[in-house]
Amino acid sequence: MAELTNLAAAGTLPAIAQQLTTLGGCTHPIRLDGHRTEYDLNPTTGEIGAVLRHLDSTTLPAGQLLVRCNNRRVTRCPACAETYRRDTFHLITAGLRGGKGTPANVATHPRVFATFTAPGFGPVHNRRTDNRPCRCGTHHNQDDDTLGTPLNPDTYDYESAVLWNAHAGLLWRRFSIHLRREIAKRAGLSQRQFRDHARVSFAKVAEYQKRGAVHFHAVIRLDGPNNTPPPPWATADLLTDAIRAAATKTRIDGPALDNRTHTIAFGRQLDVRTIRSADFDDGQELTERAVAAYIAKYATKGAETATGALDRPLKFAAELTQLDLTDHARRLIRTAWTLGARKDLEHLRLRAWAHMLGFRGHFSTKSRTYSTTLGALRTARAEWRRAQAPATGPATGTTYVLAHWVFAGTGLTSAEAWLSESLAPGAQGEAER
Repeated sequence: MAELTNLAAAGTLPAIAQQLTTLGGCTHPIRLDGHRTEYDLNPTTGEIGAVLRHLDSTTLPAGQLLVRCNNRRVTRCPACAETYRRDTFHLITAGLRGGKGTPANVATHPRVFATFTAPGFGPVHNRRTDNRPCRCGTHHNQDDDTLGTPLNPDTYDYESAVLWNAHAGLLWRRFSIHLRREIAKRAGLSQRQFRDHARVSFAKVAEYQKRGAVHFHAVIRLDGPNNTPPPPWATADLLTDAIRAAATKTRIDGPALDNRTHTIAFGRQLDVRTIRSADFDDGQELTERAVAAYIAKYATKGAETATGALDRPLKFAAELTQLDLTDHARRLIRTAWTLGARKDLEHLRLRAWAHMLGFRGHFSTKSRTYSTTLGALRTARAEWRRAQAPATGPATGTTYVLAHWVFAGTGLTSAEAWLSESLAPGAQGEAER
């Protein structure tokens, strides 16, 4: 209240509220000190002319430039996570029906939605689809905290679970290689010939199951060279058959620990469905929009939303005793931390990724030719914002920018946080648009 009173007395309260609307609801912005000046530049002589725009952090209502944190995790910043989710939605959609630099004919190419699961590491509490009770004899409801936790934690293979997560990204890369081989074999082509006739494009996200193991949701598309229509032999059935064969064959020789060799492979549950088929969501058609929304939903979630784990790295193992974690998540994190101390596993950097239960890969990845990129979407948004800023002088179309910014901290003051939360939804929505 004291801070709000001082801002009101100084007459800066409306100006700070206006500056906060540019954050679009970001709760943990980055604070910067510095300046940025944009000059008109003569394209012929190279002579620097009039100042078009000037920004100095000391003249801003908050005394500093506030920049969105752009954190993708919904537990860290819901507003920035929502922007990330929407960008992912548009990225996936562009690869399904064209747009943003991707030709519209991709909508006619063979496309499937595939889910790759992890193997079992021990029996866990679950909800059976046949209406039978769990092995423990209980019918668990959807919000039951015991779902995904081991029936017997002392016999659950925590070591293999962490190593699976740590190698999941590499397993996917190996699978993508095998997939191209399987498609070429079914088309009667060599791998070299295959590149001249067709190309595999994909986009995927990783999702944590309640037991703490990641699995992948992927859109896989079969194109001709340079996104041209694929050859006649390229069908959704052929693609589906090749995916199943490649997933079965893909294996990685993992580390040997205490005379026990770990082999990394996908689980037996593999779901492959043709997009625009009536075998998704209780018989409803699997449309491009449904697929894009389903994948984008998981782009902002991590281990913390599925297992109650952490959304930031650990510094010391002793922190685990002070954190509000489930016993299952704590044992997974502690196992990753313990394995991370082994010299033969230091390349996995398991301590750095212990909060992710060992998973080291990117949550959303795609092949180069699938569609646009998140970077391109962010650049377009930044250019649109710059175009809205008024210029203070005439411009010739070429500019010279001189800027210097210094990190000054993160977050909002208590008064700024209160103002941000109390802003009208319409103002926040306009800033987000």
